[in-house]
Amino acid sequence: MPTPNPAALDFLLTRRSRPAKTLAEPVPDRATLETLLRAATRTPDHGKLEPWRFIVLGKGAMPRLAEAVQTRGEAIGLDPEQITKGRSQFDQGHLAVAVIEVHKPSEKIPALEQTYSAGAVCLALLNAALAAGWGANWLSGWPSHDREFMQADLGLADHERIAGLIHIGTETSAPPDRPRPDLSTITEWVDA
Repeated sequence: MPTPNPAALDFLLTRRSRPAKTLAEPVPDRATLETLLRAATRTPDHGKLEPWRFIVLGKGAMPRLAEAVQTRGEAIGLDPEQITKGRSQFDQGHLAVAVIEVHKPSEKIPALEQTYSAGAVCLALLNAALAAGWGANWLSGWPSHDREFMQADLGLADHERIAGLIHIGTETSAPPDRPRPDLSTITEWVDA
């Protein structure tokens, strides 16, 4: 018979991301953040490739990144609303962790499985922050998919990309829960 962990299960059944724009200071200090990062690395990783790494973006980096998004958005001809939306997470951010997918050549582990592992790290970091009492949100947006932004402004190599930007801070307001999927419409039971 398994040994249940009711507190962990209750957390997972009730967890709720906090909108990044509602996160404020204080943010986790380095030691606290290292604990959260360590928790995030305890994620499925077929072949033990560690196809991910972290870039911690402190408050001092946010204005530079916001300006870089503005410049890049103008250079590629985005409309002002798209640019504003793309830069807002940096304008409003106090601390974010860029989870970087690092594709590693492997005959055994397909690239897609490495992508899944990087996504699992994003969710594990988000949940670790929430479980530790912080507000947290997983964001992306067009800058996260723009190769020039990734390379010029975050120093990513050709075999790397942003899996997610996990914003962490002090929660200033709790959002209401949102509708959840109807399990009966998304689940198929196969027993033969």
